[in-house]
Amino acid sequence: MVTLLSALTDLPQPQYVEVGEGVALATYSWGELDAPAVVLVHGFASSTADTWVHTGWVRMLEREGFRILGIDQRGHGASQKPHDPAGYAVRSLARDVETVLDTFLIDEARYAGYSLGARVGWQVAQDLGDRVTRAVLGGVPDGIPLDRLDIEQVRRYADDGTAVTDPVTQNYIALAERVPGNDLHALLALAKGMRDSRSIDPDPAHAPQQPVMFATGSADAVLEGSRRLAAAAPQSTFFEIPGRHHFNAPGSKAFRLAALEFLQG
Repeated sequence: MVTLLSALTDLPQPQYVEVGEGVALATYSWGELDAPAVVLVHGFASSTADTWVHTGWVRMLEREGFRILGIDQRGHGASQKPHDPAGYAVRSLARDVETVLDTFLIDEARYAGYSLGARVGWQVAQDLGDRVTRAVLGGVPDGIPLDRLDIEQVRRYADDGTAVTDPVTQNYIALAERVPGNDLHALLALAKGMRDSRSIDPDPAHAPQQPVMFATGSADAVLEGSRRLAAAAPQSTFFEIPGRHHFNAPGSKAFRLAALEFLQG
């Protein structure tokens, strides 16, 4: 049984793609090369394995005949983890996705992103409207991602172990430490980079025009903000993930099945 479970959740060896500023991104591929492509982009302090493989998404999509391309975003997983906030603006992360598509010669793809990956997906859907035919944006926050994170508390904790007292920041620390290999200084740089690029918050006046499924947990603090963004997208559907909060929604079978039906189009 252990061997079977391991086979279902094993990652292939990453293929590295060099993106802006010479950052090496780890990417993972499954499925037939000529099958319809789905790009999977994880959330903050997570990885392809954590968000998409261990939760059954990759197994489901491959079984349904898709080609899957998973991306460890810069600062995460097996990708390089630069400490310069300038590299973590939303448009930089969106351009990383475009570079990966170009490298793999994928002209047209579906997109699925969660949390930070959904925020990046909002930008990708706008910038690559002719290439991204439909998108699933799970737990997408309106406003600046990670805006409630106390950066100074995290910095002190990462530098010398000073206790974190802010409850929201404690949750993010626990999330980061749950995934082996995470670098708190890189994640700090990401949070600062996101704040520095606040001029390109999700703007309902510039919503994606292609079909988009928004999905957010019924117990998620960003639920109403996600609904507002969905209401601005002309071809949107909204799925409230029953009984899930922000950090456990990707593991919902109901979410997976609703997303599959949407991606099949």
